[in-house]
Amino acid sequence: MKLGIKSIRRTSATATVALTTGALIAGGAFASTAQAAAPKAPSIVAKGGFVMNNGTGKTLFTKAADTRRSTGSTTKIMTARVVLAQKGLNLDSKVTIQKAYSDYIVSKGASSARLIVGDKVTVRQLLYGLMLPSGCDAAYALADKFGSGTTRAARVKSFIGKMNSTAKTLGLKNTHFDSFDGIGNGSNYSTPRDLTKLASSAMKYSTFRTVVKTKSTKQKVTTKSGGYRYMSWTNTNKLLGSYSGAIGVKTGSGPASKYCLVFAATRNGKTVIGTVLTSSSEVNRTADAKKLMDYGFKK
Repeated sequence: MKLGIKSIRRTSATATVALTTGALIAGGAFASTAQAAAPKAPSIVAKGGFVMNNGTGKTLFTKAADTRRSTGSTTKIMTARVVLAQKGLNLDSKVTIQKAYSDYIVSKGASSARLIVGDKVTVRQLLYGLMLPSGCDAAYALADKFGSGTTRAARVKSFIGKMNSTAKTLGLKNTHFDSFDGIGNGSNYSTPRDLTKLASSAMKYSTFRTVVKTKSTKQKVTTKSGGYRYMSWTNTNKLLGSYSGAIGVKTGSGPASKYCLVFAATRNGKTVIGTVLTSSSEVNRTADAKKLMDYGFKK
């Protein structure tokens, strides 16, 4: 009878070990499955990068996200943001294009909306000219229009002051502007995190959202003689139409900034928004952005 009890005990112990071992194996399988499900952070060419969930503000990816770098024409996000925040803004008010704006782009070899001296262009149209072809002439026109002062130089200085005070209000501690278009004088800088926060703030304006998701536009403007002409502008952001759900935001490039891109896309109700700074080429900045958005949607 005792032998029988010992045998039962041995059998029970063996079963317990088998069950425990089975549970451990199963647990290991579950753990490895969970690990496999977690997406691997991508490697990007850009020296700096940042991505967040635009709805929750949760950080999804960082690479030197708080290192200050030259921003190129991504600066124009702030130009547009300052304009759109003006009290009593009339988007249909007209601005007469001055010779100073065209002289400026010629002297700087800058990107242009090809605005014609004497034409009367609405503020809304200037925003398209600013954000799609990245017109530095449109940026100048907006700074001249919305800065305050009795001279053009004073108005431009005032406008840049508004850009910096807005940056402070938004808590962008590593951002400073010394130009209205990104052609800086050594003190125009931001970070991937700050630019992403700026873009997220700008995207709260419906006009901004409409403009930056537009692939191309044809705008009717009034000429000096009272007639009209059409201006055609194409967006420099290659993500539009090539990346599912892309909704903006702005490209940038320059000798110091290299190739930059602030990007955003929405899929299944989730919007990811981010920035890459100092990528090595136009192709690479687009590839970097796609990788980061793919990763952001998986997180």
